[in-house]
Amino acid sequence: MAHTHEHTHTNQHGKAFATGIGLNLIFVAVEVFYGLMANSSALLADAGHNASDVLGLAFAWTAAWLATIKPKGKYTYGLRKTTILVSILNALLLFGAVAAIGWDAIEKLQNPQPVGGKQVMIVAGIGVVINTFTALLFMKGQKHDLNIRGAFLHMAADAAVSLGVVVAGLLILLTGKNWIDPVMSFIIIVVILWGTWQLFSDSLNLALDAVPKNIDVEKVRSFIESKGGVENLHDLHIWAMSTTQIALTAHLVMPNGNDDGFITLLQKELKKKFNIGHTTFQIENKNLQQNCDTDC
Repeated sequence: MAHTHEHTHTNQHGKAFATGIGLNLIFVAVEVFYGLMANSSALLADAGHNASDVLGLAFAWTAAWLATIKPKGKYTYGLRKTTILVSILNALLLFGAVAAIGWDAIEKLQNPQPVGGKQVMIVAGIGVVINTFTALLFMKGQKHDLNIRGAFLHMAADAAVSLGVVVAGLLILLTGKNWIDPVMSFIIIVVILWGTWQLFSDSLNLALDAVPKNIDVEKVRSFIESKGGVENLHDLHIWAMSTTQIALTAHLVMPNGNDDGFITLLQKELKKKFNIGHTTFQIENKNLQQNCDTDC
């Protein structure tokens, strides 16, 4: 069931990834060309941001495909966790783009140069349309998949950044002040960092097998302990196998034992209530229980 879910998930977003990558590749080339022509730091900054997003979309698409490969050999969980590693890589790419944008903006701020405001407005306006359209392609799946949420946030931020560049071009036309262009680059940097830091921290937590932030471990513990026959619960572990799949293992102290029906029902309830789809339980007789402060 898990493999089928991942495969369907990838098919659903395959066209979105392909469309987003194609449109943004073309737009990056247009932005670089007119950014150089108009001598616009803000336009080149937006091009750099979009270029990093193209790479990010490509990596995310590849990871989503790798997650569908069946476990084999030493990879007993398959390659699902590549989706988490790629989320970290996406964040690092954006941090690198920020450094490049900042370097160029500082130079332009120290030595302001004439900027073609009208060209900047037209090209950035096209970017608003393209990035908004691309973001909408990922809106549906971004609530349940960190990888898709990363793609959605990147493209939504791009749309906002491009809108900022349009405003910069308009202000330059109205005031003739060229320092507005590099200042807008710094605003773009703040927008990128604001969205990227959350993605980076969430991805890093999942890579370290932290409990996913949408899971309340104490609620899960209370839910399991409330089941008839369960006297105690210990060694509870919850972690992400991928950006869409959550696993759980636990030791259940059940003095009267259990039957297969109990475990099957508990697994179904955990899936429905907490979206935890991979569960493994070890049943212990009370007399055999070890009291552990750490892992047994």
